[in-house]
Amino acid sequence: MKGGWLNQKSRDPSFLFLIIVLILSLLIFMVLKVRCDQISRTRVPGSAIIYIPSGKYLKYVTFGYSSVLADLIYLWAIQYYSNYAIEDRFNYLEHIFSIISELDPRYIDPYELGALIAVYEGNNLELGLKILDMGLQKNPDQWFFPFMAGHLAQLRKNYDLARIYYKKAMEIPGSPDIVKRLYAFSAFKTMDFETAWRTWLEVYETAQDERIKKIANNHLYQVKAAIDKQIIEQAVLLFREKYGRNPYSLDQLVRTGFLKEIPKDLDGLDYLYDPRTGEVRTAQIWWKR
Repeated sequence: MKGGWLNQKSRDPSFLFLIIVLILSLLIFMVLKVRCDQISRTRVPGSAIIYIPSGKYLKYVTFGYSSVLADLIYLWAIQYYSNYAIEDRFNYLEHIFSIISELDPRYIDPYELGALIAVYEGNNLELGLKILDMGLQKNPDQWFFPFMAGHLAQLRKNYDLARIYYKKAMEIPGSPDIVKRLYAFSAFKTMDFETAWRTWLEVYETAQDERIKKIANNHLYQVKAAIDKQIIEQAVLLFREKYGRNPYSLDQLVRTGFLKEIPKDLDGLDYLYDPRTGEVRTAQIWWKR
């Protein structure tokens, strides 16, 4: 009876195809194992993973359990990057986490950890952003990736990059309101006062929380003060170029035609002016209003 069943199955094309696939998968795995074993590696058990060309090769031999293998490699990576004796470990960071990404594209944690290792341990912002970009490419519906990228860029004071990533995060449905505020903050830091003003005004007008409205109002005060200061100090510079000295008061800028009027801050107060240095400042600190 059993022999008849086997004879019947042996004539089934799909059964024969499955057997061939299994044999080829085992052969591929054996070849990769032999190649890895030929390479000297005395650092960490399992470090042969860094020589695997791509995660897609491993996926063929997992028989549907690629996410389990992704978990195992992720746990191994945590140990590997905790070993400070491996000086060149950061050379393989992108490769290792790309293998995990190939095995389980929706596995969020490895992208986050890989980026943190790159930035804080490897001091490589570009690599950290590259790993997060990989995560966004695999998961275009996840605002977390550009949000974290913007945050890391902001911490490194790269506000141009930060605002680019925050804008990407804002465009993904479900992103929290704080992303817009961070985008406005980054725009201000890049001296794009028009965008900063427009965004903070939108936050102020749409906020339901009075605390958020207060924060937005303070930032609006800061942005307007920066714009006004730029205008006044430019007029002071032109006055100095013409008369060889700073004006005695801001009113002198109006009398001599360098300004039509002296702007006031958001609360209607006059700006403070030092004729010795030509410096202009607000009467109050923006975040203490």
